[in-house]
Amino acid sequence: MKAIKQYWLVCVLIFVAGIAGAATAPLKPYQSGDWLRLLKTSNGAPMAIHFWGVTCPACVKEMPQWGAFIKRYPNAKVIFIQVDDVSPEMMQKMLDKAGLEKANNYYIASSFDERLRYEIDPQWHGETPTTIFIDKNGKSSRKTGLMNFQQLPSKL
Repeated sequence: MKAIKQYWLVCVLIFVAGIAGAATAPLKPYQSGDWLRLLKTSNGAPMAIHFWGVTCPACVKEMPQWGAFIKRYPNAKVIFIQVDDVSPEMMQKMLDKAGLEKANNYYIASSFDERLRYEIDPQWHGETPTTIFIDKNGKSSRKTGLMNFQQLPSKL
C-alpha cells in the first residue's frame, strides 16, 4: 500500500512539474547567421521581429503592451529578441511580467556588435526598442521607438 501511495505521489509531482515547465517557452540563443533563418519562418506571412532590452526604460514600459497585443492577436507572428548582456533570469522575469513567457523569445548569445546589427539592417545602429516588419512579400521596414499598438494589427 505504501508503494502505491509513493507511486501516485511521484506521478502527481511529474504532472505538476510538466505543467509548470509548459507555462514558459524556452529562451533561445540568437547569433550571427540566424537572421535569414528567422525570416524563413514567416512562410510568406507578415511578421514582426522586436528588439528590446531589460535595461531600456522604453522597453520596460512597452513590453506589457506587447503582451496584451499577443494575447489579443494570438495568431500574429512576432519574434522577440533581447539584446542586453544580462542573466537569463532577468530576461525571463521581464517576459513573465509582460505576459510574454510563452512568446517566441530569443536573446543575443554573443556581444551585440556592428556585424550582427549590419546583418539585420545596415542602417540600424542598435537602438531599442526597434521593430522590423517583414511584409508578405518579404520586404522589410524598421520602426525605432515605442510602437503604436492601434496601428500594429494592420501590419500583421
